[in-house]
Amino acid sequence: MTDIMLSETPSTVLEEILASLIMWFFYTLIPCLLIDGVAILPAPQNLSVQSTNMKHLLTWSPVMVSGEIIYYFVEYQGEYESLYMSHVWIPSSWCSPTKGPECDITDDITATVPYNLRVRATQGSETSAWSTLKPPFNRNSTILTPPGMDVTKDGFHLVIKLEDLGSQFEFLVAYWRREPGAKEHVKVVRSRGIPVHLETMEPGAAYCVKVQTFVKAIGRHSPFSQAECVKVQGETLPLALALFGFVGFMLILVVVPLSIWKMGRLLRHSCCPVVVLPDTLKITNSPQKLISCRREEVEACATAMLSSEEPFRTWI
Repeated sequence: MTDIMLSETPSTVLEEILASLIMWFFYTLIPCLLIDGVAILPAPQNLSVQSTNMKHLLTWSPVMVSGEIIYYFVEYQGEYESLYMSHVWIPSSWCSPTKGPECDITDDITATVPYNLRVRATQGSETSAWSTLKPPFNRNSTILTPPGMDVTKDGFHLVIKLEDLGSQFEFLVAYWRREPGAKEHVKVVRSRGIPVHLETMEPGAAYCVKVQTFVKAIGRHSPFSQAECVKVQGETLPLALALFGFVGFMLILVVVPLSIWKMGRLLRHSCCPVVVLPDTLKITNSPQKLISCRREEVEACATAMLSSEEPFRTWI
């Protein structure tokens, strides 16, 4: 009897193991595929957040199944929702739903606290389980980079134009004259996308500029950018321009007085013209000499005049 029991024991054990595996499959795997009698989709995997300069992008691996278009729903839960709103989950502003395997959650992350993020997929009436980001995301982990900058000169003015990264950013601009022992100056710039005057440059000198970002909300700086330098020409004015200015100045000194004198003469001749007497009315001898004329000559002249008038009267 003992031999029979020993011979049947291995077979019985195998049957029991097989039955256990079948029951485990039925009670464990089948509920994962059925919820209320409806087959569900695989949940999105590989959740991660790529964050640069306070721009946050949640990504995941797409669910690969055939059939209708798959939509994804994204929800978040911050410290306030967790502590004061009974762990409520809030749908993302831009990604409930979305077709692509990514979501810009920048507008949803409004505080420097840990945020829980989760994603699920839907296809028609089928819905996947939620996949949750591990660990929670905090925006103070964002990667800060220096802004793009354009360093130019406007005449003798050093001018810089910075990339607009958003209202949360300030920029620390360091600039100096490129020479041994030069002092470095730092200026805080808050205007974005607008040219800013830094300094008036000296002729013949080179000036260099570098910049870093600062985000007050997270209390962090980016590294400084590579320095960019510009140089001003050595001459304050080109030689041709200086010569032209000198010639123009000399012409003004000569032409202006001459023009004033000429206009004065024209006005004088127009308003007060000079009257020229005929030669017959001009007195060639002095008046004193005429007065001292001898009486005999005057009487002789009068007699001659009377004699010349006699024939004329006789004719009448």
